[in-house]
Amino acid sequence: MASSSDPDKLVTKADNLTKLSFTRWNADWKSATSLYEQAAVAYRFRKDNEKAKDAFEKASKGQEMISSPWDAAKHMESAAALAKELGRWNEVSDFYRRASELYRECGRAQPASDALAKGASALEEKSPEEAIKMYDEACTILEDDGKEQMAFDLYRAAAALYIKMEKYSDAAAFFLRLGSAADKCNAMNSQCKAYLSAIIIYLYAHDFQQAQKCYNDCSEVQAFLNSDQNRCATKLLSAYEEGDAEEIKRIGQSSAFNHLDHVVIRLARKLPTGDVQAIKKAADDGEDSLDEDDLT
Repeated sequence: MASSSDPDKLVTKADNLTKLSFTRWNADWKSATSLYEQAAVAYRFRKDNEKAKDAFEKASKGQEMISSPWDAAKHMESAAALAKELGRWNEVSDFYRRASELYRECGRAQPASDALAKGASALEEKSPEEAIKMYDEACTILEDDGKEQMAFDLYRAAAALYIKMEKYSDAAAFFLRLGSAADKCNAMNSQCKAYLSAIIIYLYAHDFQQAQKCYNDCSEVQAFLNSDQNRCATKLLSAYEEGDAEEIKRIGQSSAFNHLDHVVIRLARKLPTGDVQAIKKAADDGEDSLDEDDLT
């Protein structure tokens, strides 16, 4: 009984079952995998996370060898969670990515995406650039499988992280991607909120031209053109064109934004962020130029 309750002995026995010798011509991966699994659970119970992680990694390899990618993926996720506990950030990325690949071997897009999303969430603080890549790939897997609606929270998470990183154009791009996905799902409310969010982010970054272009492009979509979010964006952009900082503040503080993501609400509350008089002057110069054209 001692050997069955001692995870070190279980691992040693399993390792021996996978090694070829003069007396063993074929590795017994099925028996070895069962032993690795038992050892992993025992190590985890003892809170020996380092050895538990290694045992789950070996159990995952064993499940692969006996053609069970689903169980292999599950064990790889367990190893990834333990790597997170240990602060092994490179392994967190590698293990969750491997789990995702194994789920895809099973033809399971949702858990494949979920594994990448778990990795991204774990890495947001320590490795934000890698987290963004994993969110992006997690979204793409669902998009490719026609499950855009399941990716809505992932678009938002990636956009929020980009805002935290002060990469505002990238954040807006993810909200526009959410809007496109929502369009395919006929999720008009989510679509309109995503478009308004992108416009607010451009304004917060004091990129009025891009905000205006985004507004014009989004207004080509009938659902947005007829929405409350469009009316709110129209008022906001008009206030910028008039150089009315007080009106911008009033709109930014209004309840019109209360249904947006918290990260976007916080940006709206801080508007305007730059010299709105410069925007008014540019708008006035543009109108003067148009008037001169009309006279010719």
